[in-house]
Amino acid sequence: MLTTTRDRILEEAARLFTQKGYEATSVQDLAEVLGLSKAALYHYFRSKEEILYEVSLLALRGLVEAGERALEEPDPKRALLAFMQGHARFFEENYPFFVTMLQGIQSLSPERRAQTVALRDRHEGNLRRILRWGMEEGAFRQVDVALAGRAILSMLNWMIRWFRPGGPLRAEEVARFYFELILKGLEDESS
Repeated sequence: MLTTTRDRILEEAARLFTQKGYEATSVQDLAEVLGLSKAALYHYFRSKEEILYEVSLLALRGLVEAGERALEEPDPKRALLAFMQGHARFFEENYPFFVTMLQGIQSLSPERRAQTVALRDRHEGNLRRILRWGMEEGAFRQVDVALAGRAILSMLNWMIRWFRPGGPLRAEEVARFYFELILKGLEDESS
């Protein structure tokens, strides 16, 4: 995905921030892993926070793109599944960027946090559009769209606590399971 020195810095930073945490990772740690001096690192980024911000923007833009592709589906159920699987696929394929973004957002300055939150809200807004569409079409029962959207995103985002790329399940399979659980619930219709 990334190829320039600037891109390599972002990639390694995301990996280190995911492993050690943003606060526990120093600029020196990053410079050493990259084989650069701190001065060389500062040539590309003015601060560690700027690196976190760029990593977060890349992750959020990828999620927004995945969500917007889901809106192209012909019916709301397929759109919801595409949204959930797109979110999960992006998470798995860009794991360090996703985890860094999700865990590091509170470490950003208020201005940068506001910009990342705006992208996050855009992603959630795409999900809410799908849910409203499904209710209008009669595919979904009437629910609190904001609450349902948060529940879906919470399930998908909580995967950072237990899911590991390369494990026995793909993230898209987990998303499909969540989709079916949301659509059908736990109630056994035969009883």
